[in-house]
Amino acid sequence: MKNMKSTLQIRGLRQRWVVNTIMPVLVMVVLTVCLFSASVTSYYFSTMQNTLRSKAKAGADFVTSYSLNNYMQYYQIANSYAEGFEDKDRLELQFLNGAGQIQISSYGLTTGTSPGTSDIQEAIETGEIASFRGRDPQTGENIMSVSCPLSFNGRTVGIMRYVTSLQQVNRQILISILIVILIAAVCIAMVVFSNLLFINNVVEPVAEVSQAAKRISAGSYGIQVENRYSDELAELVDNINDMSLKISQSEKMKTEFISSVSHELRTPLTAINGWAETMMEDTSGDPEQQRRGLGIIMKESRRLTNMVEELLEFSKMEDGRFTLSVEQVDLQAEFEDAIYTYRELFKQEGIELTYDDGGELYEPITGDPERLKQVFCNVLDNAAKHGGSGKRIDASIAKEGVYLVIRVRDYGPGVPAQELPFVKQKFYKGSSKARGSGIGLAVCDEIVRLHNGTFDIGNAEGGGAVVTIRIPTAN
Repeated sequence: MKNMKSTLQIRGLRQRWVVNTIMPVLVMVVLTVCLFSASVTSYYFSTMQNTLRSKAKAGADFVTSYSLNNYMQYYQIANSYAEGFEDKDRLELQFLNGAGQIQISSYGLTTGTSPGTSDIQEAIETGEIASFRGRDPQTGENIMSVSCPLSFNGRTVGIMRYVTSLQQVNRQILISILIVILIAAVCIAMVVFSNLLFINNVVEPVAEVSQAAKRISAGSYGIQVENRYSDELAELVDNINDMSLKISQSEKMKTEFISSVSHELRTPLTAINGWAETMMEDTSGDPEQQRRGLGIIMKESRRLTNMVEELLEFSKMEDGRFTLSVEQVDLQAEFEDAIYTYRELFKQEGIELTYDDGGELYEPITGDPERLKQVFCNVLDNAAKHGGSGKRIDASIAKEGVYLVIRVRDYGPGVPAQELPFVKQKFYKGSSKARGSGIGLAVCDEIVRLHNGTFDIGNAEGGGAVVTIRIPTAN
């Protein structure tokens, strides 16, 4: 069913392509052929008509140039002119009287007849040259005729008329139009053929990419489409492959995150549950035992609270509810509060925490003090969690240009080079075995970004990881 739907979509794409691309070309070609046909027809007929008019005018001027005293002289001159007419094979020369009857004809077959075409009556009535194109009322043949009045002493005594058949002209026009139609058909065929080749070259890759996208949407994350193209399709395939890879990574991280969170939640809950049962069953009421148990319960409860808060912060980040409560903040004081809070905790774990303030006092900035302190606490906690084996953590604050720069460095194993680009991604834990949800650094990065700052993680010279936080002094 899906394949059928895909086939119908591809067919619809071809149809739309034909309608939107070939139809305009077809319409333009048809209009061009029609205009050409009309132009050729008009050119042939107008040229023939002008030629006949010129001949009629020249003939009429020749005949009327004689000084005539009577009708017999006119008849003799007209008859002599008709007998010497050189274009008898192409034209018929006629002399008509005032009643529209043929008196003399170069063919000799129409003498005594009345042609009855409109050009004769018009020339008699107006005294001007008139023309006619259409069917001969007597023979039904397509003809063109030109009638020129013959005037003597201001009086029209007859009509000189040239008549020619349009059969040859119509045949020539038809041949010209057919040649143009043939050329137009060849052009249209070439356009159709080239467009079909092009659309096939577009549709087939699109169908392949579409199938790959369907497989990805069906759950086959990570599959790659072979990229055999070098144009925009190559970019599309690269984007599909990149999307597939990133979805695969996200799914993997999500699975690891669920597993990690389940483990992280299970461990403190097990400890809390175990010590609660131990204290309930302890009938001796040993104060030391109860104090130790309550301490563990409080520590694990605090860890659960931190994890839940991180998850809530992450949820706010995902749906756009992650905001700042902005005010004037003494960044140095907030950072030092976090230093003093963690110094004693680290000392209990055998970790030395050093702090360098550069010997200066820094002006307040605009920001959210609670969010910034959350960043500092998270960074210090991560330094102890992942680099505590070095037994030393260095923290410092300094002004560099328009930024207040905070650095926290540990002396642990550092971050593997291949994992550095991903350490700030949500759910990512890499090869680290330390406990945590994997979203703390992503939350920190978002908080610093909202302060128009930067949050960078790298490896320090001599070993260990270093976190660099840059917050602008003026937002």
